[in-house]
Amino acid sequence: MTRLLTVFLVLLLAACGGQSPSESVDESAGDESTPSGEAQSDTAQADEAEELLPEVPGDGVDSERYAEHVSTLASDAFQGRAPGTRGGRMTIDYLVREFSELGLKPGYGDSYLQPVPMIELTNAERSDISVELGEESMTLTYPEQMVINSRRLGDEPHAVEDSEIVFVGYGIVAPEYDWNDYAGLDVEGKTVVMLVNDPGFATGDEELFNGRAMTYYGRWTYKYEEAARQGAAAALVVHETEPASYPWEVVINSWSGAEFVLASDESAPRVDLEGWLTVDAARDLFAAAGLDYEAQKERARQPGFEWVSLDATASAQVRNDLRRGTSYNVLAEIPGTERPDEAVIYMAHWDHLGRNMARSGTEGIYNGAVDNASGTAGLLELARLNAQAGPAERTQLFAAVTLEEYGLLGSRHYANDPVYAPGDTAAAINMDAMTVLGPTNDVTVIGYGSSELEEILAEAAERQGRHIEQEPSPEAGYYYRSDHFNLAKIGIPALYAKGGVDHREEGREYGLEWQADYRANRYHKTADTYSEDWDLRGVAEDVELLYTVGRSVADSDRWPEWYEGNEFKAIREESRK
Repeated sequence: MTRLLTVFLVLLLAACGGQSPSESVDESAGDESTPSGEAQSDTAQADEAEELLPEVPGDGVDSERYAEHVSTLASDAFQGRAPGTRGGRMTIDYLVREFSELGLKPGYGDSYLQPVPMIELTNAERSDISVELGEESMTLTYPEQMVINSRRLGDEPHAVEDSEIVFVGYGIVAPEYDWNDYAGLDVEGKTVVMLVNDPGFATGDEELFNGRAMTYYGRWTYKYEEAARQGAAAALVVHETEPASYPWEVVINSWSGAEFVLASDESAPRVDLEGWLTVDAARDLFAAAGLDYEAQKERARQPGFEWVSLDATASAQVRNDLRRGTSYNVLAEIPGTERPDEAVIYMAHWDHLGRNMARSGTEGIYNGAVDNASGTAGLLELARLNAQAGPAERTQLFAAVTLEEYGLLGSRHYANDPVYAPGDTAAAINMDAMTVLGPTNDVTVIGYGSSELEEILAEAAERQGRHIEQEPSPEAGYYYRSDHFNLAKIGIPALYAKGGVDHREEGREYGLEWQADYRANRYHKTADTYSEDWDLRGVAEDVELLYTVGRSVADSDRWPEWYEGNEFKAIREESRK
């Protein structure tokens, strides 16, 4: 934060009393009473900063072209863009054609396509969860009370039989926070029940984990991974809308279709069954076991929490049909003129959830207009703008990645098989679910306070009369829920930013209401469709902003760094040796 304020003040003072969008500056700071040498120094700094910011070429973003990309990719004809389907193949063909027509070169050797070998798991049988509590029993049914799947391979059913149920709080083992919810527990063969998010969110204590901002320990993906490492047979996460940041319907829609795993992860440890319980089902389960759910949740928030057995057992099974196949990351590039072995990556995921075949006609299509036809269209516009501007000093790689909706698998595959080594990749810029509510005064930075890319973003935003802010809901953990995360994990400074919520004409409440409505009524639902009523003025500004940031790095020899204390800084330093 201090770094960003310093950048702002240098620029503002040099501008002789100019104002940021949100606060005024003492106009006397740069008037004639300032010593001439100091004024010239400040002006020189401002001029130098401006020189680092490239101009957007031509007329900037073509909103009509952008809208055409979104309306096409999110049309019923593309059937929800699920990998391994006709709609997925149509999407890949569309992207290759667009990149080629823009004059971009293939980004994976002599091909635009980076193969992503995958295994598709389609549920063929899913039982209820039968619970035995001494002489009593209860049944948890799908989808009203629970959902279970298995990502283990094989044609035989994956099951638990009379598996002891244990509540393990948040299911976290984090030595750096001196936290171990599994301490003293032999979990082999047991079914663990866990809370979503992490103790920092639950308590609001800024000294605990990362306060209200979710850490990776709060993500359900981590919880299943840790349960598998511990040797559990099954893992169930309790869904609550606020800490999860989405309603139960999103869980059902996301978990009722096919699941995918990377073929390279075939031997990775996994529990037999993983899934979710509604909070009401969890309350009933705990009550039947003689426990108060809210009291146990309160215990789980405290350091030193100890697991508790429900003195109950669970039995359930899942059987999947397996299909091996290949999806593709679509990679295109503009080779650099001076340092072609160094790269800046722009990325967006092209996939979505496909369709629900249980619903007739087009009613079951998850069109994914905002998520993420909007980001894919932004990627194509960034490619067009950079092609129009001509090659930069560094290579610019445009990556439309697959399988994001199924665990960020396409970007993980790229991280395992990068075209440019992590240490030679200067930055990554991600676009996911662009803000289509209109122009905003603010720019939302997901994972605010991570890297020096934010300083470039702040300068570029100021040029638009805007400012950068932390995301309104850091507790949702969005930084760990999109593809840039996999590049961050291999050390590459990664920026995920988009339009904010403070609408330039309607105000902040309007933007917050729009965002809440999207999460509640359209996110991962069939209602996420394109509308000609979208106000694309803000998206145009956002894409041009990201162009400025990316081009600034691509046309320089700078190496943006992670800020001190960031979890990825040591990885970056090692990769740059």
